[in-house]
Amino acid sequence: MDADRALNLLDDMLWQSAMIAAPILLATLTIGVVISVLQVATQIQEATLSYVPKLLVAAGLLIVLGPWMMTRMTDFARGLYLAIPAIVN
Repeated sequence: MDADRALNLLDDMLWQSAMIAAPILLATLTIGVVISVLQVATQIQEATLSYVPKLLVAAGLLIVLGPWMMTRMTDFARGLYLAIPAIVN
């Protein structure tokens, strides 16, 4: 396997992981910013107040988007396994 092929596989892996993680990361980021703005506006400085909504949103998104995430991961892994003969030769 040459360096170009290895770098291409690494690039594909990074893009797949970013695409799979992006919905949960963006949703928890948005919820965190909204809760922080509300904390500043109401002057409630409780550190644990932002954890519960972020946890609920992340769990809900994992339940809703879990099948899509698993499909993307298994398709990528299947593609890697099917590419083994081409990589070895």
